[in-house]
Amino acid sequence: LMENQLALPAYEQVLKAAHTFNLLDARGAISVTERAAYIGRIRNLARSVAASYLDSRARLGFPMAPKAWADEILAKLEKEKKAA
Repeated sequence: LMENQLALPAYEQVLKAAHTFNLLDARGAISVTERAAYIGRIRNLARSVAASYLDSRARLGFPMAPKAWADEILAKLEKEKKAA
């Protein structure tokens, strides 16, 4: 989903993964070591989905935001891309 730039369906998958993790954790089916690893994986997935969503909105120019705010954020994102 992330390769196809589908941030919202990917977000739904993150929610499903977090829910499944919570079910397994509540039943005691996950060890302490596995628990930390799963939390890290879900966190990384959530971060990549959030970054993808931000990129998708930036490509559209933040159409629902006030013009001044959108221009400010787009300039900041462009500056960060040049620095990286």
